[in-house]
Amino acid sequence: MKTIIFIGTNKSGSSRDAIRAAERLGYFTVLFTSNEKQIKQRKEYVDVHEMIFVDTTNYDSMRKEIHSLLSKGNVIMTIISFVDSNVARALKLCEEFCPNGTSFKAVDIMENKAGTRASLKGLPYSPKFLTISPKAKLGLMTLEALPNFPLIIKSASSTGSKDVLQASNFEQLMRHVRKLNEKDPEESIIIEEYIEGDQYLIEAIVHERKIQIAGVIQQEITYGKRFIITGYGVLATVPKQLNDSIMEVLESIVEKLDIRNGALHIEMRLTKNGWRLIEINPRISGGAMNSMLKAAFGFDLAEETVKLYLGEKPLLVKKQRHFVFTQYVIIEQKGILERVTGKKRARNSPGVVEVYVKPRKGTLLTPPLSMGHRYAYVIAQGTTLEMAKSLAKKAAEEIQFHLKQ
Repeated sequence: MKTIIFIGTNKSGSSRDAIRAAERLGYFTVLFTSNEKQIKQRKEYVDVHEMIFVDTTNYDSMRKEIHSLLSKGNVIMTIISFVDSNVARALKLCEEFCPNGTSFKAVDIMENKAGTRASLKGLPYSPKFLTISPKAKLGLMTLEALPNFPLIIKSASSTGSKDVLQASNFEQLMRHVRKLNEKDPEESIIIEEYIEGDQYLIEAIVHERKIQIAGVIQQEITYGKRFIITGYGVLATVPKQLNDSIMEVLESIVEKLDIRNGALHIEMRLTKNGWRLIEINPRISGGAMNSMLKAAFGFDLAEETVKLYLGEKPLLVKKQRHFVFTQYVIIEQKGILERVTGKKRARNSPGVVEVYVKPRKGTLLTPPLSMGHRYAYVIAQGTTLEMAKSLAKKAAEEIQFHLKQ
């Protein structure tokens, strides 16, 4: 059986879309998971043909399971992951069992924010930063290379806004550093300049060093205890000057990190002095990204990424061009979910193409400390971005989470 092994998945979103795509393409799908909840909910993963409970941080344990599959006659075509921190592990195993020209070393760098910053240091779009090694002493003199406050403090391995903090003075900075040190004493910490400007997310795919831009997305940020992206606006058409400047940054990254084949997304802010890179991730964005690009252009980026990791040429053919806006729903108070109302009204609202509500009754919901604390989204199409945004926001207002305090 021609088999694709996936290391980790979320229950919904781009990572799950990729498994469904592999099944559609006719492959036997195997999921390596260390999530006990997924094992208990096995029946809800009908697109996963075989689910194997294994420590996905342990190479030897996964190698053992791969050898077991091979002994049963499975032909491993590729090993991939669409989930934070698992992408490099998957590609390392793929190099060993089914090499297909993917860029493991580049992915390994991109999964570590300190490694990424160091590799791109000095380039025009790279912000000023310092990397503080574990247990290093930090004083005002250390910060002299950086601009004035505010500053951003983040863990070198932070994902989904979980460990990204802002400091407006030295005392607050030290509190944040101590907090991150307590959470992981062995992890480096990055301190970098705070960048003003509109934020964009760019989805791209690289095949034989040639870049295809899948989408340019304007982001809306909700500022609370963390920076949470709550709105995504897909541009149906991208002005040539903007597109050319984005391609220039992507080409520089691909060359500097020596990316031959791979998927990535970058987040940047457009300042009065040009682009500044916020972060790079070596995968398609999670959540609703695959769905919103499909609504905008008609192609399935998750499926094309699977093809890429099978050694095929991905084709991002735009069959349509719609402005699309995705509005995420967050809550302001903590509580146990009793019920959700308004889903049907949201689905029946003008322009809406998809509504998704994540939590079940009895789940503890909290104000957002990471992207994982976004509990629903609405995707809407429009003839302009402003129209799509207005339709998505109006429909999202229909969704209400009723909590028991």
